[in-house]
Amino acid sequence: MSYVDGLVAAVPTANREAFKRHAESAAAIFKEYGALSVVECWGDDVPDGKLTSFPMAVKRKEDETVVFSWILWPNRQMRDAGMAKVMADPRLQPDVNPMPFDGQRMIFGGFEMIVNA
Repeated sequence: MSYVDGLVAAVPTANREAFKRHAESAAAIFKEYGALSVVECWGDDVPDGKLTSFPMAVKRKEDETVVFSWILWPNRQMRDAGMAKVMADPRLQPDVNPMPFDGQRMIFGGFEMIVNA
């Protein structure tokens, strides 16, 4: 079954277009290395929580927006091989294509898909 990399980040709201450009160029590279699709979502209705929430998880600041993203891969093996190539690709190195947000507050993980209805 398919495999998903998911992530949540806090992006300065003023960097929306820079984030979109960064995401579009990165998506092409992920797909070049085997990803089936890359989805980037700009937060529109992401409330603060009392115990946990997306904003709390990424320590969102007042001038930031939560972004929710995922990459769909055919399977875990394709993801592992593709991700290794993505991380080594010079087109995604910080000096060439810097992330327009604080990557230290990004949360991410890999997920085995168990239901796709």
